[in-house]
Amino acid sequence: MANVVVVGAQWGDEGKGKIVDWLSERADVVVRFQGGHNAGHTLVIDGKVFKLSLLPSGIVRGGKLSVIGNGVVLDPWALLREIETVGKDGVKVTPENLVIAENTPLILPLHSNLDQAREAALGGNKIGTTGRGIGPAYEDKVGRRAIRLCDLADKEVLRTRIDHLLLHHNALLRGLGAAEVDANELFNVLMDVAPKVLPFADVVWRRLDEARKAGKRILFEGAQGAMLDVDHGTYPYVTSSNTAAGTAAIGSGQGPDIIGYTLGISKAYTTRVGSGPFPTEQDNEIGNRIGERGREFGTVTGRKRRCGWFDAVMVRQAIKFNGINGIALTKLDVLDGFDELKVCTGYRTDSGDLIDYLPASIAAQASVTPIYETFEGWHESTQGARSWAQLPATAIKYIRRIEELIEAPVTLLSTSPEREDTILMRDPFAD
Repeated sequence: MANVVVVGAQWGDEGKGKIVDWLSERADVVVRFQGGHNAGHTLVIDGKVFKLSLLPSGIVRGGKLSVIGNGVVLDPWALLREIETVGKDGVKVTPENLVIAENTPLILPLHSNLDQAREAALGGNKIGTTGRGIGPAYEDKVGRRAIRLCDLADKEVLRTRIDHLLLHHNALLRGLGAAEVDANELFNVLMDVAPKVLPFADVVWRRLDEARKAGKRILFEGAQGAMLDVDHGTYPYVTSSNTAAGTAAIGSGQGPDIIGYTLGISKAYTTRVGSGPFPTEQDNEIGNRIGERGREFGTVTGRKRRCGWFDAVMVRQAIKFNGINGIALTKLDVLDGFDELKVCTGYRTDSGDLIDYLPASIAAQASVTPIYETFEGWHESTQGARSWAQLPATAIKYIRRIEELIEAPVTLLSTSPEREDTILMRDPFAD
């Protein structure tokens, strides 16, 4: 049986939560391998809504081991709040069903403060971060000054790590004319939270290796989307980690052969939160209609999402650099009732050239013009459909053409937020 990696194939918010939850029934272990609490997943189970940011989606399913890997940056206070929230909905989180890699870097209050200050300073050129300290925490990790979960277990080590961290941060704060961070205050704050989070710490690479040898099915859950990847996305309007499928191995301490099947998630249209290029954006009545029907507001931030037509060029590009084997197409029902639909099949540059990829240059990304193919819409409802036979012929034609353009099969089709409103063409775990 294949271990499955689930990644977004657009700019995030593709509906990964529902798909991961749907797949988690077939999995034994569910792993978060990158990102932080800037990414939100919404799950609807028997009419009850769960909104998760750090906890793997498998946490709401009994009998599953949920894992937060070393590729994640962890805000311990946000984690404890989330554990408390799901606890009120009857989900008990203990070290028996949740483990966190001991070498996971921590997000501290100084990270979110710095994140927000930078965004404010950038003004109209801001990146569009959530302000939760994700970027600064990853910077400290790469700069080898991060405080990791395991550091909380040793007071002397922690004091040394704090001094090393503040050597950088306080120099930066002095340059900005801002108040410096007191080392003793930070130490006390961390010592207070330490006994609450350390029980979850574990040697994750070993736990996953043992699960693998025991024949357990492992589901790797990505955050954000492929086009927000720090290397391959619309840089600099990206997140601070690699969101591509290959990160599943690195972010959990496994070799690349851990990945058996990569499932990409894509909406039947396109959305984006925050700043950055968006060739197929419809800043008009069409975009508003899609946004209203799709309830396009961020799970974590509540920010309104920008909406536009499906961009086959971008999704095909994501499929290539992620090694995606199949696509789960979500929110098809949002397109019910449109007289016509459009799909981007290429771009035209300022010089008039036709290209079939999204270029890396900031200027080129911002200036490309989409080339559209127009499709007849459908007025029948696809909401809640659970078989191909329940879909209008024009909707099937739309899906089949998307498959041709993105050069990958649609293996799952989601027709509502409800878990069971899913059409399965191919089980990823069966490969």
